[in-house]
Amino acid sequence: MGARWHELRLLQWQVNETLEHALQEKFALSLSEYIALATLDASDDDGHLRQQVLAAAIPLNQSSLSRLVARLEKAGLTERYMCATDRRGVYTQITPAGRALVARARRVYQRVLHQALDTAADDAQLTHLVDKLRHC
Repeated sequence: MGARWHELRLLQWQVNETLEHALQEKFALSLSEYIALATLDASDDDGHLRQQVLAAAIPLNQSSLSRLVARLEKAGLTERYMCATDRRGVYTQITPAGRALVARARRVYQRVLHQALDTAADDAQLTHLVDKLRHC
C-alpha cells in the first residue's frame, strides 16, 4: 500500500508542476487560482460560492483561500460579498473577466493535462496509474 501511495503522490506532483508552469507562463495564474476560477465558473449557483465551499474544493485552509481570493479580486477576476441573510457568510463571485480568462485557460489546462499524463505513462512506475485514470 505504501508504494502505491508514493506512486500516486509522485504522479500528482508531476502533473501539478507541469500544469502550474503552463498556467503561470500563459496566464500568470497559479494552479490554485485556476482551480478556484474553474470551480466558481462551474458553480450551479450562477458563479458564486460560499468561501468555505470554495476552500474545500481546492483544497486550501481558510487563510490561504482568503489570500488567493484577494489576489483574484485585485485582478478583477472575482468579487466578494457578504450573505444578505447571514452576515457571517462570505461569498466569492466570478466576474465576466474571470469567466473569459478561465475559458481560455481551460483549453490550455486540458491540453497540458493530457500531455503530462502521456509523459507520466512513459514512466514504468506510473503507467498503471495513468491507465486507471484514463479509464475512469
